[in-house]
Amino acid sequence: MARSIKLLVYPVKDVEKAKAFYGKFLDTEPYVASAYYVGYRVGEVEVGLDPNSTVGPIAYTDVKDIKGSLQAMTEVGAEIVQGIKDVGGGMLIAQVKDADGNVVGLRQQSK
Repeated sequence: MARSIKLLVYPVKDVEKAKAFYGKFLDTEPYVASAYYVGYRVGEVEVGLDPNSTVGPIAYTDVKDIKGSLQAMTEVGAEIVQGIKDVGGGMLIAQVKDADGNVVGLRQQSK
């Protein structure tokens, strides 16, 4: 079964302005809102706002084994942008860049 995009993260400069814009755009309130991340649930997809990101938007797909998935991506020519990082609650993320410079992410939910 093919993976689907589960998370789309936009880089933002002003979290409060972005929160107001995306709240109207998505017609919903965030389920989490902090100075370092704002997240909305829209159907099966999470839309995130990240004031610390300098690239984007970044699409993330969920994987069961982030280490193995990251290795598989590098074997087909991906360049690691951000190695495996625990972002809280046991959730792990990593980012890779394709040959054209597009950044995509892998996300492993806590078990």
